[in-house]
Amino acid sequence: MMDFPDMSRAGRPGFWSTLRLGARMMMRDARAGELRLLVLALVVAVAAVTSVGFLADRVGRALERDAGQMLGADLVLDADEPVPPAFLEEARGRGLAVSSTWQFPSMVGAGDGAQLAALKAVEPGYPLRGALRVADAPFAPDATTREIPPEGAVWVDAQLLALLDLKVGDSLNVGDARLRVDRVITYEPDRGMQFVNVAPRVLLRASDLPATGLIAPGSRIGYALLVAGQPDAVAGYSAWLKQNLKRGQKLATLESGRPEVRRTLDRAQRFLSLVALLAVLISAVAVALAAGRYMARHRDGVAVMRCLGAQQSQVARMLTLEFTLVGLFSSAAGCLLGFAAHQVLVVLLGSLIDTALPAPSAIPALQGLLTGLLLLLGFALPALAQLRHVPPARVLRRDADALSARSALGYVLGAAGFALLIWWFAGDAKLGAVVAGGFLGAFAVFALVAWLCILGLARVRRLAAGLPALRFALAGVVRRRAATITQVCALAVGLMALLLLTMTRTDLIQGWQRTLPPDAPNRFLINVQPDQRQAVTDALTRAGLGRIALAPMVRGRLIAINGKPVGPDDYEEPRAKRLVDREFNLSYGETLPASNRIEAGRWLAPGSAEVSLESGLARTLGIALGDKMTFDVAGQQVDVDVSSIRRVDWDTMRVNFFAILTPAALADMPQSWITSFYLPPEKASVLPELVKEFPNLTVFDVGAILQQLQSVLNEVGRAVQLLFLFTLAAGVLVLSAALTATRDERMREAAVLRALGATRSQLARSQRIELWAVGGLAGLLAAAGATAIAWALSTQVFDFTITLSLWPWLAGIVAGMLGAWAGGALALRGVLRTPPLVTLRET
Repeated sequence: MMDFPDMSRAGRPGFWSTLRLGARMMMRDARAGELRLLVLALVVAVAAVTSVGFLADRVGRALERDAGQMLGADLVLDADEPVPPAFLEEARGRGLAVSSTWQFPSMVGAGDGAQLAALKAVEPGYPLRGALRVADAPFAPDATTREIPPEGAVWVDAQLLALLDLKVGDSLNVGDARLRVDRVITYEPDRGMQFVNVAPRVLLRASDLPATGLIAPGSRIGYALLVAGQPDAVAGYSAWLKQNLKRGQKLATLESGRPEVRRTLDRAQRFLSLVALLAVLISAVAVALAAGRYMARHRDGVAVMRCLGAQQSQVARMLTLEFTLVGLFSSAAGCLLGFAAHQVLVVLLGSLIDTALPAPSAIPALQGLLTGLLLLLGFALPALAQLRHVPPARVLRRDADALSARSALGYVLGAAGFALLIWWFAGDAKLGAVVAGGFLGAFAVFALVAWLCILGLARVRRLAAGLPALRFALAGVVRRRAATITQVCALAVGLMALLLLTMTRTDLIQGWQRTLPPDAPNRFLINVQPDQRQAVTDALTRAGLGRIALAPMVRGRLIAINGKPVGPDDYEEPRAKRLVDREFNLSYGETLPASNRIEAGRWLAPGSAEVSLESGLARTLGIALGDKMTFDVAGQQVDVDVSSIRRVDWDTMRVNFFAILTPAALADMPQSWITSFYLPPEKASVLPELVKEFPNLTVFDVGAILQQLQSVLNEVGRAVQLLFLFTLAAGVLVLSAALTATRDERMREAAVLRALGATRSQLARSQRIELWAVGGLAGLLAAAGATAIAWALSTQVFDFTITLSLWPWLAGIVAGMLGAWAGGALALRGVLRTPPLVTLRET
């Protein structure tokens, strides 16, 4: 008999009396083991969330920091006039590091030779993020450096040395100055991937710039201010700049300056958010089942309290205080456990990820505390709130209570709070909607399918009359209809999350990595002249670089849409202004490129004057199917109709164009040719020979960029694989809670059947059959749900295609059956060993 408080003498206690009673109830329930499952569920939930949150926060900020290395800074201000001194003073006043660069094209020479080069003058400290890579000779091994060229020296691209027949140590004429070629540049973090007037790089120290005499009034120079520092300071300075920008000035961030990196980084953060979101969903199921079991076991106790004079308000206050204390204690313990677990992961990741993680922030701890409280609000308190409505008559009549409308309202409020939690964790409305909507929809479908299966079993169980164990199992499933549906749904949702996370580790990550395969093109070859096409193709083919396909490239400027002249002043969006203010790289062809897909319209009709536009460009400029575009190509006007809108997969790193025209419209225009290919390290000698034979060629090396992107993929893949372990604990807890919730009912049934003559071996076989059936059905449903959600994530969120396979179905069914059987052996141990007389006396 439980030790209930004397409610008749308590009367209407105040806050401290209620707190004391609530604490006494919590201690009593804790000693009796009544809170064990609920506390364990909350601790595991918060620990899983905070461990994932701490690691995701640190890895995410590390990825942001490392991705900034590809921009050379956290923020870059580009201008066509000198940057005002007030801008530099404001940045320094905010504690930010600054560095300036000057870029412009100029002729450089050696002896009788001259070549157009892209000059860039830099200050000490450049770059603020990332590092230059230089070599002692063309195509020699390179190394990272934090230095810039010394005074009186320049660092140059290997192509420039081949074009001017120079070697390291020779002199180069740069304007009025004669500078020594000191090293060869192999990687420049903020150079980007622009093929507009690409010329070999010449890097010099800013203090040498006045001696060249190249800067004069009217000179066409690109000025840049590089800024780096603490994220809050950078964000504040960025906001200040946006309010003070003038004509000819624009901000280049990772989104605008390096879109290919931004896209990869966004996917990385979505993967980590997905892991955290799945951990929350699994934990929520465990908390709900634990709370339901607590409510079922305490109805009688609350009824006795009501008979002793307790009022509904008193019961509500005591329960609220008791479970507020439980929530705070469990959340705090979960946060500490999660922090410790994440520290272990950081040690493991130290040997896997070649980057220093920043210190953890307090946000994951706050998320963990709120997670515990919101899970308690959304999945425990609505069930516990029903206890306040237990009537005293339940002492005599078990059917005297029912779910009230207020309790139903509690579930609605709890669901709203949980939806807010999902949105917070997802960090992306689309990701949260797909995963949360998928899980809620799956839960409803699972319940419907389980109900239909139970109806079918109710009709066929008579066929098992000669098999007592099977008959008992089917009878138990049908008799415990609500419990069976709950158990199937809970187990299926938990397995679905685990299967989905497993698919995230394999199919989704592999599908993502297929967008950037190891043999993705790492070299671009441009400025191939029409009469060199065949010779260049033959040379690359003989070198064993595979099938080489050259694409024509024509320079053209958009001057009118539907007969109306257009210019930068016609658009508000900065990107649209830049697009119409520069020349396009146009191309033509008869077939749709392999990395392109038609979204609207049809492909180009031969012999007509048509154009196919990239979808992002069409949206930015407001161009639709059927519109007429006018380009100025080398002084000639080209009118074309828009026949299709294309989606371009820029991740392939292959040659792609915003606008592809028909050959009839563009083939006779001045043009050069471009190609991309994968150059393995062992064939590096091919390029010096090729450039020596064709000095006009420009080779653009994107290998370092690909290495950065691939490192992001590898880091996230390893993090997801390690974080997968955290969901296993929550999944095991779901299974345990689902089975423990029926423990009391199973003990009563076993006692009755034993009293009626059933043997323990028959009941054990019956229990195994029931668990296998429930587990098999749950596994089948989980596989279906995980496959559907994985497909939706790959197509709607992560933007790539996965290859669906049979392994999730087989794994789901086997895992469901084995998990239900193993979990049942643990959660239901002792059910059949308890003497029937003891059980019946306690009932």
